[in-house]
Amino acid sequence: MTPAEELRGAGLRVTAARVALLETVRAGDHLDADAVAAGVRERVGHVSLQAVYEALHALTAARLVRRIEPAGSPARYEGRVGDNHHHLVCRGCGAVVDVDCAVGAVPCLEPSEDHGFTIDEAEVVYWGLCPACSARSTRPPSS
Repeated sequence: MTPAEELRGAGLRVTAARVALLETVRAGDHLDADAVAAGVRERVGHVSLQAVYEALHALTAARLVRRIEPAGSPARYEGRVGDNHHHLVCRGCGAVVDVDCAVGAVPCLEPSEDHGFTIDEAEVVYWGLCPACSARSTRPPSS
């Protein structure tokens, strides 16, 4: 299915900027709004940051993109939707990496107590250091 068909299927108006945004998010790797805007501008020319935020909001609400918000970091957007994957976040450089659920089919959708909620998604964020930051932190200081 093309991005235009996905937008129509979600009941959204198809514009060159929205198509470019969807393509940018899917081609990128956990992009913040500024990086998304830059990618859209490369594809279609001028677009305001406000228009990018509005489109990101619409596409997130339509579940065509996913918004993640690691603590201490701006919101990031990704094109991997429709599954229940999680994220690894580096405390050093802020890199974000997808990771599948650890055990079986979406075990984290079954909390010990649901308090009457109908649960359809869970977010798990693993924090640590990526290999590059780990290597830098274990090197002895240079004299």
